[in-house]
Amino acid sequence: MSIRSTDPGSAADGSTGPKVALTSQEGTSAEMERSLCEEKKIRLKVDVRLCTIAGLLCSLNLLDSGIISSASVTSMLHDLSLDQGHRYSVSILIFTVSSVCFQLPATLAVRMLGPRSFFALATFSFGLITLSTAFIHSWKEMILMRVLLGAAMSGIFPGLALLISSWYRREELQLRFAFLQCGEVLVLATGGILNWGLNHLDGRGGLKGWQWMYLVEGLVACVIGVATYWWIVDFPEHSNQSFFFLTRNEAHIATSRIQRDRGDVVPAPFAWAEVFRHFRDLKIYGFAASFFLLNLVSTSLSYFLPIILQSGLGFSTNEAILLSAPPYYYAVIPVIISSWIGDKYRLRGPVIIFNSLCLIAGYIMLGFTDQVPRLVGTYLATGAYISNWAALNSYQACNITGQWKRAVAAATLAACNGLGGVAGSFIVRQKEAPRYLTAIWVSIG
Repeated sequence: MSIRSTDPGSAADGSTGPKVALTSQEGTSAEMERSLCEEKKIRLKVDVRLCTIAGLLCSLNLLDSGIISSASVTSMLHDLSLDQGHRYSVSILIFTVSSVCFQLPATLAVRMLGPRSFFALATFSFGLITLSTAFIHSWKEMILMRVLLGAAMSGIFPGLALLISSWYRREELQLRFAFLQCGEVLVLATGGILNWGLNHLDGRGGLKGWQWMYLVEGLVACVIGVATYWWIVDFPEHSNQSFFFLTRNEAHIATSRIQRDRGDVVPAPFAWAEVFRHFRDLKIYGFAASFFLLNLVSTSLSYFLPIILQSGLGFSTNEAILLSAPPYYYAVIPVIISSWIGDKYRLRGPVIIFNSLCLIAGYIMLGFTDQVPRLVGTYLATGAYISNWAALNSYQACNITGQWKRAVAAATLAACNGLGGVAGSFIVRQKEAPRYLTAIWVSIG
């Protein structure tokens, strides 16, 4: 069938050139829309599989602080002779020191062994050690358990930060870190309520209330560790090794979108010289200082919140354990709102500054007002420092590229974050109750 030739401005069916061009543009637009829909679908799959388990795993660090802080207002300090001198603070410090020492090799191991094997083993080990802590009898045994816990936990937070930053574009990161933080604080808050209930089992089965806390929550962590092997996903380039996750086409789209954004989907061959070369980047030390200061503040509040509520605000033991939970539930609100704003408008610095101002206001209320405003101050301070976790994590992930460099950065930041915890464990002084002015002034500063 022949078609008569027409002039350049018309087609055989009478249509014009511009109309043909418009149809082509519409086709391109439809393809782009389909591509965006596919990316959203994949992103939702990653959210469901990765952010959920990441929140649970990251909560283990806070779960530990929740157990020991709740147990500190029971008979544990007396039973283990932790109430003498600085033994309780040392038990917190030694956990952090152990964690800092193992963080770099543990984070690199996440890349080498793969997320599924590493996180399953680390989580199960954490649960087993926590469970075993229920059966110790002296402060020296507690110190040993804290050293083992620190080693088991060392790679979880930096490893998860590395894995999450590998799966998302830079403008999507802060909200995903917020999801991780929400999972953390919700588990911590629920753990506080669980600890309140478990403390009522004091004397049952020949165990004290604090022993029930370690026994039950350690068992839960062991179960999560087993589930982690099938639940968590691998890095994007190995996503086909994850159970019932992405199709081959979806895996290609997922890696392509990250490659377009950062160009570092596939890591370079591992070499220690390359790893140590990244320590010359001054940005890493700037972020490390920020994480040190943030955890200095958060440790002083999270580890000692029940003690502050009991000796500082006059609540009973069970009331102090129970009332330490609501501030963490509240924190979900500011962390989601501030992270959504940060991603939508690509703002990091202003969000961090605003959260810091809220943190200062919370500590002023906590240190220099009466009972009700002091309680409100715990909410404001808790929401602010948790919001800044998400903001700072996304800020560093957006400015550091390269798989091994991000692994080095994640380990370094987690280590300095841990050192902040060391300092924070010593600034809340029992003899300064009920105002704890050293902790207040250091945190405000």
